[in-house]
Amino acid sequence: MPTVTVSPGGTATTPLTVRNDGDIVEAYTLEVVGDCAAWSTVEPARVSLYPGTSETVTLTFAPPRSHEVKAGETPLAVRVLPAEHPESVVVPEGTVTVEPFHELRTELEPRRRRGWLGARFRTAVQNLGNTPVDVAFTGKQAGEELRLGFTPGQKRLEPGESAEIRLKVRAAKLIWFGEPVTWPFEVEAAEVVAPVEAPVAVAAGSGETVRQEPVRQEPVRPESVRPETGGVEAVRPEPVPGEFLQLPVLPKWLLIVLAVLLALLLAWFALVRPAVKSTAKQAATEAAQEEAARGEQQQGAPTPGGPNDPTGGQGQGTGPNAPGTPGGTGGSGTGPGTGSGPGGTGTGGTEQSSATIDVESRAGGEETGTYQVPAGKVFGITDIVVANFQGDEGVLTISFGERKITTIALETFRNQDYHWVTPIQVPENATVTAAVTCAKPGTPATGTQASGCHQVINVSGVLSDLAR
Repeated sequence: MPTVTVSPGGTATTPLTVRNDGDIVEAYTLEVVGDCAAWSTVEPARVSLYPGTSETVTLTFAPPRSHEVKAGETPLAVRVLPAEHPESVVVPEGTVTVEPFHELRTELEPRRRRGWLGARFRTAVQNLGNTPVDVAFTGKQAGEELRLGFTPGQKRLEPGESAEIRLKVRAAKLIWFGEPVTWPFEVEAAEVVAPVEAPVAVAAGSGETVRQEPVRQEPVRPESVRPETGGVEAVRPEPVPGEFLQLPVLPKWLLIVLAVLLALLLAWFALVRPAVKSTAKQAATEAAQEEAARGEQQQGAPTPGGPNDPTGGQGQGTGPNAPGTPGGTGGSGTGPGTGSGPGGTGTGGTEQSSATIDVESRAGGEETGTYQVPAGKVFGITDIVVANFQGDEGVLTISFGERKITTIALETFRNQDYHWVTPIQVPENATVTAAVTCAKPGTPATGTQASGCHQVINVSGVLSDLAR
């Protein structure tokens, strides 16, 4: 059989003659075998011949336009099987030459990206042709605002093989303010044709070697070449469009916020600040006037220690300090001081005093600290300060004598103070009691959790003699 050349996606035919050299009528079944059997047919596939006669059948070859059918020579064989004498089967052989074709498919993922200065894309390319190709990647942009770089820039692909190329798009400069700008570009994958080296010629009789200039092959054209010309059929892929959305570094809404803040700052210096200074100055003037009026009133009052002072003078006294019960400590205080006047000096009946109650308790336990008012004295309490410096959790109850003042949760404060304009009177021998129920010790400034709760209560006021 002669060699047959066929183009992928086309058809080619060749005749095959079957002759009956036997002495009986014979039926022959014809079947194409081998690699080209999937896309080859015989018409008719069965013939009956009298002795000494022959018939010509037609072999049709129609390879699909697919990368699965490789370009080049493919062995061809036709099995001719006699019905009466199957042992006399014959298999004539030949060759089918499949012409090459080139076809590339290119995709860009994603088609659109955003960024301040650049972005990254993925370019996927697949060789749909039936012959290996070297593919080069190029990018085009209408202006010079973008730089496009491919990694790698060239790739060899076998028939049916796919590859993923990284594309980095970078703008020429930043956009600091304004609206986003869209930069369109195109990505193209094209076949690279290697240059053909020129043959080396030796000049006769001279011994010199002359090398001709290399002849470079032209790139494969987009149009198709007919099979009978012996050329390569190529389909050049269309450029794939893409977009890079360049964002400004400072968005528009930020400029609006800065403008509003600047307006508020100017309004503060122009309007609010003078009004505040004027109000503060007026308040200071009123306070000075009140202080001056108070001084004039005091000048008309009896002089302490003089003949009009019923106390008979001013002196220094030290209030008694009684030790606290277990869990607390006693308090101490010093009187108003010493002085002289027309009436002489003497010992006053009241003095400022304070007491500190220190309570330590175990986790899950309850402890009580007290301060007892000395005999013959009355303690007028005006201030109380509670310190929970460890951050303990639990409950603190404060009582003045039989009167419960407050119950507070330890975890709600670190330092707490209370003040009374009218002193709370605690009679002689009565106690100021601080009861602590420790739920969970806290963690002091050392960073290590304490083993128990620890609270400190300071009680201040006026300690005066009991009227007899």
